[in-house]
Amino acid sequence: MKPFTSVLSVFAVAVFLGPPIAAAGEIPETVEIPAGAFISGSDPAEREAAYRLDEAAYGHSRTREWGWYDSERKRGKINTGRYRIAKTLITNARYQVFVLETGHRVPDVDEDTWNSYGLVHPYKRTRRHAWKNGAPPDGRLHHPVVMVSHADARAYGEWLSKKTGKTWRLPSEAEWEKAARGTDGRWFPWGNSYDTKRLNSHDLGPFDTVPVGRFPGGESPFGLADPAGQVFEWTSTDAKKGRYLVKGGSWDDKGCGICRPAARHSRPEHLKHILIGFRLVRLD
Repeated sequence: MKPFTSVLSVFAVAVFLGPPIAAAGEIPETVEIPAGAFISGSDPAEREAAYRLDEAAYGHSRTREWGWYDSERKRGKINTGRYRIAKTLITNARYQVFVLETGHRVPDVDEDTWNSYGLVHPYKRTRRHAWKNGAPPDGRLHHPVVMVSHADARAYGEWLSKKTGKTWRLPSEAEWEKAARGTDGRWFPWGNSYDTKRLNSHDLGPFDTVPVGRFPGGESPFGLADPAGQVFEWTSTDAKKGRYLVKGGSWDDKGCGICRPAARHSRPEHLKHILIGFRLVRLD
């Protein structure tokens, strides 16, 4: 009777949560980042170009006036050790396996909490990303998971570490930036010229997340998918006062100065934003 019981259990999961779960259980594909130096940060020429891109796209100079890029690390070489990093952002499908196995809270936020963030996006817009009955929204299994706090992302890494016997964690800012831009200091993952066709940004739409890996022309020199646009990504780099750096830009941005790997800004660790997801580093 045991084999029959097992079959029934699998069938029950498939009925209530859908057949993609089995495929989602695979370990995230990674790309190797070799040890050594890379050119990090930006110089005045890169920052000026970024501000001009924004001004042309938005028709105003607010990012310049607010000094969005003024705090970027000074351009120079930084060394890292060898590591592997997830090729794509963690998807709803992969996160669902974690939720099913651990009972961790699903990605969602209530209206009062959302309004307390003081963000420009209306609460109604979060509903397309919110999970229902313990499952991701229809048609979004392979979109990046969003509305996850920094603690949620860390918990996923801890679970995956126990599951695989290897260490999985959020990347540091330097690790993320190296994986996203390569070693030669290029302004974007593909070079120094902005190309709206290489990423999911507000320039061409659809003003929403899309399945991961849809822009092969936007991959980094190491093969990292969606390192620019799509959604911002949590890092492990502390920005003080309960805030952590996020990197990468999002579907909500155009221009796209903020989508450069050198760009940086911080968000509160408790924030569950429709513009923030994550990927993990694996240490062997």
